[in-house]
Amino acid sequence: MGKASFSTRVLDWYDRCGRHDLPWQQQRTPYRVWIAEIMLQQTQVATVIPYYQRFLQAFPELNALASAPLDRVLEQWSGLGYYSRARNLHKAAGIIADEHGGVFPDEFEQLMALPGIGQSTAGAILAQALDQRHAILDGNVKRVLCRYHAVDGWPGTAAVQKQLWQFSEQHTPGKRIADYTQAMMDLGATLCTRASPRCTQCPLRTDCKASIGNQVKKFPAPRPRKKLPVKAARLLILTDAASGSILLEKRPPKGIWGGLWSLPEAEVDEQIEQLCHQRWGLKVLSNEDCDPFRHTFSHYHFDITPCRVQVQQNTTYLKDEGEIIWCQSEDAQQRALATPVARIISQHAKA
Repeated sequence: MGKASFSTRVLDWYDRCGRHDLPWQQQRTPYRVWIAEIMLQQTQVATVIPYYQRFLQAFPELNALASAPLDRVLEQWSGLGYYSRARNLHKAAGIIADEHGGVFPDEFEQLMALPGIGQSTAGAILAQALDQRHAILDGNVKRVLCRYHAVDGWPGTAAVQKQLWQFSEQHTPGKRIADYTQAMMDLGATLCTRASPRCTQCPLRTDCKASIGNQVKKFPAPRPRKKLPVKAARLLILTDAASGSILLEKRPPKGIWGGLWSLPEAEVDEQIEQLCHQRWGLKVLSNEDCDPFRHTFSHYHFDITPCRVQVQQNTTYLKDEGEIIWCQSEDAQQRALATPVARIISQHAKA
């Protein structure tokens, strides 16, 4: 008897060892799977699960998400990072409500036309929710295929991506698509891991080229190293001397932390007294820089210096270049905040 096919071995392993009780595997609908797939982009399952459960409680169906204010969506997403995912979810829900009568599309091209949904995500949604046959190529699947076929080159390049898509299509079976899709993601997440792969337990080990050649750590090739630029700024904890409330401002819809509430940002060498007077009509009573720290994005380092600024409000007016609010630290922490901003406010509240 010949060797079982790639997909047969993967599915046999999944039946014995795969994950079968993930929240999005229960009561599978395109909407529920879609939310999970977007959250799982660049985020691990263990981190996603509590966010997913809270998000579905807040927005149990598509029309609830489409009709919700973006602020509320971002509040539910706060702490999960990569906030463009949440903005795209909200935007896509509105498009589905307006252009598809609130019915989640079941055609690949229609999904690909929605913001935030690429080829692999569209395939995963339709495979997981509707058992349609589509290949997928998320980070876990890329790693498995790179090692199994000993694919040279960084998977982020177009040439390597094209090769991996061909392999993914080749191995995708005609039946049990939902299970196979989950199985491949599980295989990469639990056995064929980046740092410590457990090759002896892998159902593909007997003909995995990387394993046979004792070159597992060589694949996939790492992203070419590039020195990240550094941006430095102060984040101002503007505190009203009379009430103890702090000032938050909403960031522009595009860019880093787009649409989130944040502490006002200032240049490192900016004159705080002048800035506060000109921008908000505030009188500075005292200001003090705190210990700086670094927050790293995918494309640059952000060196942040929190600055405590005690101010006195002008009761007749408050100059403002955008949307701002005064609130107590406890209330601020309930809003949609980026993780570094939430950390600063939490430390301020304890001081």
